[in-house]
Amino acid sequence: MLVGAGQFVDDIPLPGTLHAGFLRSSHGHAVIKRFDADIAKSMPGVVAVYHFADIRPFLSEERLVVALPSKAFRQQVDRPVLAIDEVVYVGEPVAVVIAESRQQAEDALASVEIEYEPLEAVVDCVAAVSPGSPTVHRGAPHNVVAKLDLTFGHVDEAFAQASHVYSDRFHQSRGGSHSIECRGVLAAHDPAQDVLTVWSSTQTPHAAMRLLAHMLGREDKTVRVIAPDVGGGFGPKLVFYSEELVVALAAVLLRRPVKWVEDRREHFVSTTQERDQVWNLEIAVDSEGAIRGVRGSMIHDHGAYTARGINVAFEAMQTLTMPYNVPACSLKVTLALTNKVPVTPVRGAGQPQGVFAMERLLDRVAAGLRLDRADVRKRNLVRREQMPCSKPFKTRAGVPVVIDSGDFLACQDKALALAGWSDFSRRQSEARASGRYLGIGLANFVELTGRGPFEPATVRITSSGKIHVLSSAAAMGQSTKTMLAQIVSAQLGGDIANIIVTTGDSATSTIGFGGFGSRQTVTAGSSAHVAATKVREKALAVAGHLLEAAPCDLDITGQYVHLKGAAELKVGLGEIARASLGVAGAYLPAGLPPGMEASEAFVVNEMAYSNGTAVAIVEVDVETGGVKILDYVMAHDCGQVINPAIVDGQVAGGIVHGIGNALLERMHFDASAQPLTTTLAEYLLPTSMDIPGIRIVHHCSPSPLNPLGVKGVGESGVLPTAAAIIGAVENALSEFGVQISCAPIAPSDIVELIRRQPQRPHA
Repeated sequence: MLVGAGQFVDDIPLPGTLHAGFLRSSHGHAVIKRFDADIAKSMPGVVAVYHFADIRPFLSEERLVVALPSKAFRQQVDRPVLAIDEVVYVGEPVAVVIAESRQQAEDALASVEIEYEPLEAVVDCVAAVSPGSPTVHRGAPHNVVAKLDLTFGHVDEAFAQASHVYSDRFHQSRGGSHSIECRGVLAAHDPAQDVLTVWSSTQTPHAAMRLLAHMLGREDKTVRVIAPDVGGGFGPKLVFYSEELVVALAAVLLRRPVKWVEDRREHFVSTTQERDQVWNLEIAVDSEGAIRGVRGSMIHDHGAYTARGINVAFEAMQTLTMPYNVPACSLKVTLALTNKVPVTPVRGAGQPQGVFAMERLLDRVAAGLRLDRADVRKRNLVRREQMPCSKPFKTRAGVPVVIDSGDFLACQDKALALAGWSDFSRRQSEARASGRYLGIGLANFVELTGRGPFEPATVRITSSGKIHVLSSAAAMGQSTKTMLAQIVSAQLGGDIANIIVTTGDSATSTIGFGGFGSRQTVTAGSSAHVAATKVREKALAVAGHLLEAAPCDLDITGQYVHLKGAAELKVGLGEIARASLGVAGAYLPAGLPPGMEASEAFVVNEMAYSNGTAVAIVEVDVETGGVKILDYVMAHDCGQVINPAIVDGQVAGGIVHGIGNALLERMHFDASAQPLTTTLAEYLLPTSMDIPGIRIVHHCSPSPLNPLGVKGVGESGVLPTAAAIIGAVENALSEFGVQISCAPIAPSDIVELIRRQPQRPHA
């Protein structure tokens, strides 16, 4: 039931709140020659105008140092807090106006005089690393951020001895996250306690707390970051941004609360995005379609700065071969700077791109050998008896990649059966006879989830009998609180209504990472489970003391501990909690430590790997290029399912995101790096009219790596979707000889591909 009771950043009322508006670069690349804010400062309601020189004395560093350092970096390209003397993408924050209202702040922004000297911009990532390219940053030696290499096996030998070699060039275009709620931050400083409280629509409140404390020269305990209700994270909100720091500093300097909420156009030009990637790949196979080797290169658009690390390109690279037995591989990856918004993870963190490249390559193999596409995959999928399956490479943290569990063939078989794969050629022929072009496509994926090392949780029974769960996890609309309550209630009475869950508050613990990478059920859920188990043992021990019964003869139902088989012999959880606090001068009950609580930080270094198979059925209008998705099936394995409704919701949401990646969402830029898609009229998102009935079937391969047997699920749906849909569109157009090597594919692209073919089939 929707009741409208959510409290987002913009809903938080603090008396005397000021409002911030940010002046952003209107150039893709330029030198700042002059800055004059005198007129803006005199305008009604304006309290302050700050640019870099104004705030530098209050900062420990000029730049936001990259969150995930790597030895692969060839140059350091950290973001300045505000532009110093150069801007390198449209939307880069240059200055901030603080006023009594947002409207007054924006009026004043228009009066700030700033003189730029435009420089040549770099837009295309392939051109960026070509000889003679202008540089994204003045004085930079080149535009290469990092180079990665995934090499194993005897690649040259594999290709020399292969019966067949197929190749293609794949391109996945840049897109954004586009949460329902854009970014926002509210900061207030309490001078009496010297505590700076920041409410931010962030996925990583603890990381934000630590960075704020560092940049402002404060002790961690004097900074509190709270993530209230967050209207979707999808990756970009795990990044710490200049706006969070500048607003927090302004609240301290002005001694009043300060708020900034991003509007939709700002989101298009200032919130991090993901992709472009250009892949040039070859695959060597034998006469039966068994893979002998893969080789090639990939160029990844990194944007103008390093806002997160190399992880998007790295995960795309590793995902390429993950579901399959590939004995040899050589993939060279280059991360290229461009004068565009910095690139960080967007739901999947590069993995959908790796899946797309591999699945499209396997479709090329099937077409070349005239084999069924499902059979080609079946001959190469990692088998159940290979589990746990060691891969010949490591995660970016240096941990060996070992797929912990799974039955990939079973998942593929379930998806094919539910979609009617074996019968589709008949349906396709019947539709073709009536002038309709139907197609079917499939894609397999393995998703790395549960990235550790931990996410702490505290479980406490209070004197009222209520159970409090405090977790450093961050809720972003994915039912994290419900998940934690359900896990804890399984140990402490089974009544979810009796459990109060607090997440996303750095005051709950001094450590934590937050929500990203499909990790929180594995990490925070396991911590909550272990803590709840310890509290259960303690509660039964104290209750046994009070009831003069053995703990093994007791159970917990609702808010009571009772004797098994005699529910009337019971004691309330509140009474147990009060008894655990003891009485002055007396022994504690059952000789236990005081208090009815436990804290746990379950440590897991190895990743838990989800997997699945997607099958899409589409109809293509060959005159207009329009694509209608008729059916979408996903067979999914995330280990033990805690809450089926939550899991299905997460998978379906990812599929919708993937539909956008396949058919709709694309950022366009002109030659000077000006974004051409800055509204939702130009950048298309899936609507209810674009979404088919989604059918999800589960296969359960519990993970041995955590006590719950769970794997992550938040990004699974998006990984195979573009590959399956594009494969289906290509299959629908097979009579035209069309090959599709890009995503998204627009109706105009489809019409053009058909037009280029020398012959058209008879109607």
